[in-house]
Amino acid sequence: MPATLEVRCTNDDCEMDMFEMHYTYDMPDSVGVSDFACPYCRETDPLEAIEL
Repeated sequence: MPATLEVRCTNDDCEMDMFEMHYTYDMPDSVGVSDFACPYCRETDPLEAIEL
């Protein structure tokens, strides 16, 4: 099963509260939430991983 990463956007002006990314290929271990941008507001700084 591919790895998943659940992410929340903490930007108060953004309508996206959370999203989930499914990796369909081998991602290097060094890849993390800081390598992505919010699909709604396009910001990178307000993203944080949701730890279950």
